[in-house]
Amino acid sequence: MQVIPIPCLSDNYAYLVVCESTLKAAVVDPSEADPVFAVLRRERVELVAILNTHHHHDHVGGNDELRMEMEGIAIYGHVSDRGRIPGQTVGLADGDEVTIGNIKLRAIHNPGHTLGAVSYFGGGAVFTGDTLFVAGCGRLFEGTAPMMHASLARLAALPADTRVYPGHEYAAKNLRFAATVDPGNAAISPRVEGVPSTVALELATNPFLRCAESAMRASALAAESQCEGTPEAVFAAIRRLRDNF
Repeated sequence: MQVIPIPCLSDNYAYLVVCESTLKAAVVDPSEADPVFAVLRRERVELVAILNTHHHHDHVGGNDELRMEMEGIAIYGHVSDRGRIPGQTVGLADGDEVTIGNIKLRAIHNPGHTLGAVSYFGGGAVFTGDTLFVAGCGRLFEGTAPMMHASLARLAALPADTRVYPGHEYAAKNLRFAATVDPGNAAISPRVEGVPSTVALELATNPFLRCAESAMRASALAAESQCEGTPEAVFAAIRRLRDNF
């Protein structure tokens, strides 16, 4: 499996996922079509599917133009996002599989950023949309803090060497924030921007995956003295801090 990041808009990533034995491909979260068309021409592969992680326009904005050019293309998203993802043809439930050539990707339902957020896992990689970022996570637009904490825990439980491909390049600001809430963490300062990350690296440096650590609890309590100190409550407090960072 080959993964080709495609920068879109100001800080989005789409990803072309290519089965190297069949040259069939899928694109994850095409926010705009032209950059995707350019990569398809360069790589000379057949686009057979769009994999949307959630319904926000900066992740689905290229769907209609791509499906107009690619007759019969399948467009995947969570079953609850029908009517919100343009052109969606397949509604996925947690654990459903998507096949691209010889590649199989499993849908992981990750409510929190939105109620229908999904990640796609397979081939040693996970495409996390706006659920898990490099050193960060998405805002809570539709879900709750406990939902997002549980969703992140599922991603954190993937194999440590899993490559993480997020929907945005927010690493620089996320790492600056991480250093303020986890100041004794020597693993943060050597990190640099860029994708992919790995689950192991996120476990070591991402404050939203470290809410059971004493340093994170101390930062949450310093910000909100009424914080109960549970990992879920710490997550909620740290998320509020990040919202105002």
